[in-house]
Amino acid sequence: MILAKNQAGLKNLYKLVSYSHLEYFYRRPRIPRKLLEEHREGLILGAACEQGEVYQACLNRDPRVREIASFYDYLEIQPLGNNEFLIGTSRVSNAEDLKNINRLICSLGKELEIPVVATCDVHFLRPEDAVYRTILLRGQGFEDAERQAPLYFRTTEEMLSEFDYLGEELAYEVVVTNSNLIAEQIEEIIPIPQGLHPPKIPNAEENLEKLCYETARQLYGDPLPQLVEQRLQKELKAIIGNGYAGLYWTARQLVQKSNSDGYMVGSRGSVGSSFAACMSGITEVNPLPPHYLCLDCHYHEFFTSGEVGAGIDLPRKNCPECGKPLHRDGFDIPFEVFLGFDGDKVPDIDLNFSGEYQATIQKYTEELFGEEYVFRAGTVGTLADKTAFGFVKNYLDETNQVKRKAEINRMVKKLVGVKRTTGQHPGGMIVVPKDMEIFDFTPIQYPANDPKSGVVTTHFEFSYIHDSLVKLDNLGHKGPTMMRMFEEFSGVKVTDIPMDDPDTMAIFRGLESLGVTEEQIGTPIGTLGVPEFGTGFTRQVLEDILPTTFADLVAIMGLTHGTDVWLNNAQNLIRDKVTDFKNVIACRDDIMVYLMHKGVSASDAFRIMEQVRKGRGLTDEDIKLMKQFDVPDWYIESCFKIKYMFPKAHAVAYAFTAYRAAYFKVHHPAAFYATFLSVEIDHVNADTIVQGEQYIRSEIAAIDGRGNDATAKDAEVATVLRTVLEAMARGIEFLPVDLYKSDATRVIPVDENKLLLPLVSLDGVGMNAAASIAEAREDGEFLSIEDLRQRAKVSRTVIDALTNHRCLEGMSETNQLSLFG
Repeated sequence: MILAKNQAGLKNLYKLVSYSHLEYFYRRPRIPRKLLEEHREGLILGAACEQGEVYQACLNRDPRVREIASFYDYLEIQPLGNNEFLIGTSRVSNAEDLKNINRLICSLGKELEIPVVATCDVHFLRPEDAVYRTILLRGQGFEDAERQAPLYFRTTEEMLSEFDYLGEELAYEVVVTNSNLIAEQIEEIIPIPQGLHPPKIPNAEENLEKLCYETARQLYGDPLPQLVEQRLQKELKAIIGNGYAGLYWTARQLVQKSNSDGYMVGSRGSVGSSFAACMSGITEVNPLPPHYLCLDCHYHEFFTSGEVGAGIDLPRKNCPECGKPLHRDGFDIPFEVFLGFDGDKVPDIDLNFSGEYQATIQKYTEELFGEEYVFRAGTVGTLADKTAFGFVKNYLDETNQVKRKAEINRMVKKLVGVKRTTGQHPGGMIVVPKDMEIFDFTPIQYPANDPKSGVVTTHFEFSYIHDSLVKLDNLGHKGPTMMRMFEEFSGVKVTDIPMDDPDTMAIFRGLESLGVTEEQIGTPIGTLGVPEFGTGFTRQVLEDILPTTFADLVAIMGLTHGTDVWLNNAQNLIRDKVTDFKNVIACRDDIMVYLMHKGVSASDAFRIMEQVRKGRGLTDEDIKLMKQFDVPDWYIESCFKIKYMFPKAHAVAYAFTAYRAAYFKVHHPAAFYATFLSVEIDHVNADTIVQGEQYIRSEIAAIDGRGNDATAKDAEVATVLRTVLEAMARGIEFLPVDLYKSDATRVIPVDENKLLLPLVSLDGVGMNAAASIAEAREDGEFLSIEDLRQRAKVSRTVIDALTNHRCLEGMSETNQLSLFG
């Protein structure tokens, strides 16, 4: 047993936990004695339970028992029930033998002047909770799970009773006096340092402020419009004043690196609520109210009363001062959504990088801060409801017990949340300042204790250290990958496309722009393959709403990513004609903006928004306040139904990606379908596609026929097949896999009407095999199937897949030549 008695001891404890997981793990974490001695400062060492070496030495009459015991700061004895399982072994005949071992430990303590403490070895709180440990052990395959020692948390009276055979005076000493003696040695310890400890970036404050103002003045002119000046000043004061400038500057560096390497970056969460983030190049989402802006003479016109949902939707207009076409921007998103009302909330700057570029940006992060100061954010996998239910059901079945449903549910709830394994956040990277160590905050380990992962994570789940260390969310996402492929396949820059193209907007409510019919593709909406808008659920929402503006797309992203925001809420309000789509609550920010336009103070509007977005409803005082400002009853009722709300900034970022994809779908179909199928390549089967339209329809029908038994993968495959049907209906031809011409992993546009399927799209050809074939063919044609197998180092399964797809027609089996023709 290791106790930390002060902060130095806590740091040593974190080091020991780390080394035991990283360097000495074998089936379980282990700490060599030498390592323990090296890091003993600030620690109190207890002799532990019957598995400890002191108890074992007493049990086995080891003559070195005094030497062994002298290593510890206190010795332990435990209730007889804890070690009752030893009775009947060669050394323990009955309960009296167990008492004698405890008496011997007490004598050792007195002789060596080491306090002896009575401990419980607690594994559960109450005696009746033993069943849950039994269920957990059974679920993990332990055959002796039923042999449960009474390892519950005993009261002082119970402990005194357990050790009454020692006599009243000694029992009181080990149960009460010595327990307090140890406790009094322990100082007040803070497990995780309070306050944020960001990495120190030289001149970050000055650089950020300078860049933001330079960019703003280039766009809006000098002097800045009052609205722009006030917003930027307010944000920078909060960002710099609370020590977040380094985080902003780091995020900018990461985005700049990705952009310079040809990959766009999408923003997640609420970072797009920050005008400073927009001006520093972190996000393209402009949170100012919708406005016109002349990029030439800086004329500007803001719409601050909520009459316009998104600047992009403003009608085209020329500058009244210089005649140049006006730029249109702004989404009216409050900064408070990102950093809180007082600007002191620890910011989460979550960024979507291309999945194929994620490893590069993570490596760059390590280069920026130093590899020894960057760690992956750890996660803790816990027992989920479904697994817990299985554990309980199996236990009841195996023990022939019948329980009512309510009792079963109660037992399941007791097990849900128990730690099961560890892992890593998909993109979270923790940065430690250079004047501190990771051990000041948390131990570290391999995810799931797998050293082959090549990744070191925080031992604590990041949510526990969120307010103490900076986390950079460098997430991998399909969106930026698609944008790069669109440009590569079409030659058109994504940022150059018009954001008000009527034919593009039309596919969010119909099929006319695509030139296909519902009978051909099985849906009346044209968004198959469009990120975030291609699912059956979202297409149904599009049918209900029939959007006409970019602001509508933003709202739909909010409605479909929230919980109880659309279903049984906004959907009913629209269908029952209580209100129209433009007025329903879609994103969390809508609440604050709407209430402020109604006249509610910013602080009250923010507070109400925060309550509603977290599913906490409204107080009586909130309702009274809202009615005072003529907020309608349906709006108040809608607030009560909401469980979770999506941030508008994230919705805008998703809408940007979706609209751009839709543009390429309408105007550059070959580039679109090649891109979509490339990023969904795990669900693309070349053998199915080349068999033609009727076969594809039969495959879709088979998946649909499975109903609720269809898996998530089935749903993905069906979406891919429907998109392939749509491409065929638009005149796109799919060419079979070609051993020499096909790319390893990407669908390639051969011309405007033909797509060549990749090697990996063959069932049985994995990523590694496809890459190996592509590399081997660089050295010339394959002489035979034997030559292909040897040079590409592929299995017979791969050869069979290529053969079945007719990729090897005309190729001989071996390299041997016949002498007789």
